[in-house]
Amino acid sequence: MNPFDNEDSRYLVLVNDEEQRSLWPESIGVPQGWRVAHGPGSRQSCLDHIDAVWTDIRPKSSRTAGR
Repeated sequence: MNPFDNEDSRYLVLVNDEEQRSLWPESIGVPQGWRVAHGPGSRQSCLDHIDAVWTDIRPKSSRTAGR
């Protein structure tokens, strides 16, 4: 089974320097360049968190360009 699809696993929400989010299985180490922004929690609670906070999916550098 794909660890990203297991409803019974615990998950994290990761964020990178561009403020992009990723759902991430708690059982897999956090990759370099990412940090934990939420969790651990259920898959659905982490997806709900992403939906609530990541309202503009453009990378930070794109959002701030031209200011």
